[in-house]
Amino acid sequence: MVEIKFYGRGGQGAVTAANLLVQAAFKEGKSAIAFPSFGAERRGAILNAFARIDNKEINIHQNIYEPDILVVLDKKIIEMTNILEGLKKNGTVIINTSSIPENLDFDGKLYIVDATKICLDMNLVISGWPVVNTAILGAFCKATSIIKIESLIEVIKENWKGSIGQKNSEACLRAYNETYEVMLKKEVI
Repeated sequence: MVEIKFYGRGGQGAVTAANLLVQAAFKEGKSAIAFPSFGAERRGAILNAFARIDNKEINIHQNIYEPDILVVLDKKIIEMTNILEGLKKNGTVIINTSSIPENLDFDGKLYIVDATKICLDMNLVISGWPVVNTAILGAFCKATSIIKIESLIEVIKENWKGSIGQKNSEACLRAYNETYEVMLKKEVI
């Protein structure tokens, strides 16, 4: 089973991203579950969403405390909370950022994509906020290969019809193509 934890801010689409990911997993015949964790949040407040994906039935219905994969929709969250807490050894971190984050020290893989720029370029903005959920899912597909990009694009187009669905699927594919791995600095002893 793969456990995924999303860090987002209210309005960025982290909960929707987890749900879209699960829908794509279903399309591929996998078992999956998604759920949010937030209180009386407001636009801009930090929140979490979770997803589990497996090839067999999932019977766990609780928060994820030791994720295999972290997906961070806003780089500023790194400065506000310890995103790496509980991350499994050799875990994967995917961050929406235009620059390589400093001071991230963990055993695993780091992928980055400027999903904000992609969404601003494509005018995927609601009330002045770029909604980066579909773009960050393109990065997820590139970084993990757990879900095929084609399945995700199909789900996006099913959830949003017309030009909105087309723009979101294009943002997803563009992020997939622009995501790259950052080699973490390891101290030599």
